[in-house]
Amino acid sequence: MGELRFEQELVRALLREQHPDLADLELRDVDGGWDNQQWRLGDDLAVRLPRTGQAPELLRKEQAWLPALAGRLPLPTPVPVRVGEPSSLFEHTWTIMSWVEGEPADRAPITAIDAAEVLADFLKALHHPAPADAPTSPTRGIPLADLAPEADAWFEVIADHPDVDAARAVWEKAVAAPAWQGPPLWLHGDLHPANVVVQDGSLAGVVDFGDMCAGDPATDLSAAWILLPTGATTRFFDTYEHADEATTTRARGWAVMRALTLVFVGRNGRLGLPGGKPSWEPAGHATLDRVLATT
Repeated sequence: MGELRFEQELVRALLREQHPDLADLELRDVDGGWDNQQWRLGDDLAVRLPRTGQAPELLRKEQAWLPALAGRLPLPTPVPVRVGEPSSLFEHTWTIMSWVEGEPADRAPITAIDAAEVLADFLKALHHPAPADAPTSPTRGIPLADLAPEADAWFEVIADHPDVDAARAVWEKAVAAPAWQGPPLWLHGDLHPANVVVQDGSLAGVVDFGDMCAGDPATDLSAAWILLPTGATTRFFDTYEHADEATTTRARGWAVMRALTLVFVGRNGRLGLPGGKPSWEPAGHATLDRVLATT
């Protein structure tokens, strides 16, 4: 399935077919999203339809795991409340979720310093040992050494940056750090500015759990540099409490890699999908600046 754009008429027809009690609620387009297209449904709900090849699998993952996890999380998350099944109208699963109020952080960055404690408390609540059948990922929660063969290509994205050598040194130190020795923990897996929402400058919700998986928490802890304002990192790790020096070192390496991804996607779009995300490139550079400002 290539990238598609669906119209409200299809959504309304699907609601009438499978969830008629919700079919007359107000339906409004929502800007943003790649794997899924989204609409606001009434005041408290959202409809998500997959539009890329991987999106149905990501939705099934959220449908299966997120309702149980969300109950222990201290921030609002978009919990699946109804499941849409494939039909003659639409051949893939789709979801009705709870709506999380706020502005995406790639449009309204987090500015409140106390967001450090909010994010740390959220990740402490999430980072519990995952069951044996929890999903895993080939690109998240894994040893950074597994991604090392791709690193040269990613660093080409900032080849003309004056601090490219310093960024590479952070990455190489992270690759060399001791690997995670604990059990695989539940991870969000994709904490970047477009996947959290902000109100009054502070973190107000975490969305898009399609990449949730089990593994090394350093992947998520990179959000200390990706999401928080300059100067908040120490407060974040003091509140999180469970990150030793090796985990913090790996988290900085993950932050560098995620920064390069944000810059690349901001300029070019994601592989196989047209169009860039202009707000992502400055977020990537800001992440890199915060990583390099941390000793």
